[in-house]
Amino acid sequence: MRIATRFFFLLLPVAFAVASGFAFPAQPDQDVQVIEVTAKKYEFNPAPIHVKQGVKVQLKITSLDRTHGFKINLTADGADAKGAPGLVLASKDDCFKIEKGATTVVEFTATKPGTYSFHCCNRCGLGHGGMKGQIVVEP
Repeated sequence: MRIATRFFFLLLPVAFAVASGFAFPAQPDQDVQVIEVTAKKYEFNPAPIHVKQGVKVQLKITSLDRTHGFKINLTADGADAKGAPGLVLASKDDCFKIEKGATTVVEFTATKPGTYSFHCCNRCGLGHGGMKGQIVVEP
């Protein structure tokens, strides 16, 4: 009887959590490539960024000095902009705002090989126009 009582009290919190709709954390997605990126006057690092075709990518972008932005071309450089995009964003955002000291996650799937340009889309000073980089999707 004593073992049954202990078992009951061990399972009680789990049963309560399930009954109340609590969701246990899922296992991290094994097929996601996470890349840490920094933004500062007037550069992204690393740039270029290399990823494999077919992989879901998470760019974790942190601004080191001020508010910046991140905008990526969804079609490869030189490709027909009217065709299907080679990068498929998980978000509908066009320009991701990157606050100083905060990390912004940009998630996409690289569906076609090629070179995709990105730039700062938040006016950040005199060198703003040169704050660019590239993502190279390799087959």
